[in-house]
Amino acid sequence: MHTTQQNEQTLTRRKMTDDKKVAIQYQMFRWGPCLVKLSISKENQELLLSEAKASKTNFETRLAGIVTKQVAFRDYTVFEKFFGKIFELYADALKKWTGDDSIDFKQKYELDALWANFQEPGDFNPPHDHGGTLSWVIYLDVPEELKAENAKYKGRSAGPGGITFIYGDGPRESVTHHSFFPKSGDMYIFPAWLKHWVYPFKSKCTRISVSGNVRDYIRIKDVRGLKPVEAKDVMKKLTKKENCPHN
Repeated sequence: MHTTQQNEQTLTRRKMTDDKKVAIQYQMFRWGPCLVKLSISKENQELLLSEAKASKTNFETRLAGIVTKQVAFRDYTVFEKFFGKIFELYADALKKWTGDDSIDFKQKYELDALWANFQEPGDFNPPHDHGGTLSWVIYLDVPEELKAENAKYKGRSAGPGGITFIYGDGPRESVTHHSFFPKSGDMYIFPAWLKHWVYPFKSKCTRISVSGNVRDYIRIKDVRGLKPVEAKDVMKKLTKKENCPHN
């Protein structure tokens, strides 16, 4: 009897271990904002840098930064074609990120503001967000002195001259921020509401970047053919809903 019980237990174990592997389908859902990084061409980098250095209008009163010099571009319309392509690129990334095929930046978004930041030793940007719908920053000139200072940094943040994007709270295993030390030509595009901040540095140099905002709008052609809504039309719809049977 004892031997029979042992044989039954052995057979049960064998059945459990011999089971075939079963493929289980699952989905992962993306969480948080769509943050995109790319590099712009040397030609566009130099054009933006030239305009940044030529611009003189103080933009400090509209910004949160403790930065030595912040100036509005004299005429940002000359860069609209360039940024239009960037909006298309971001729209493509956002479609992949969200799975929403209705996104069309060419039809709904336009450049709203463009300014240059001349960051010197001790300057920084506290945690802040931007107005509008979409924002970005392009690093036009990252001096060698600053690169060397950041390379010596042994801490766990982005280090001197770095930038951190912050989203939400959570335990350490949750992704609540992304930090970078940018190089010349790097561009980061993000939703305007995404909080971010820029670290100070000690090196005797000037780091130049350009930032901007995008606002959404409706083209005239999008509203052609639309008629004013009249009270009688609203009442018709309300009456129709009231008469519809509930499921």
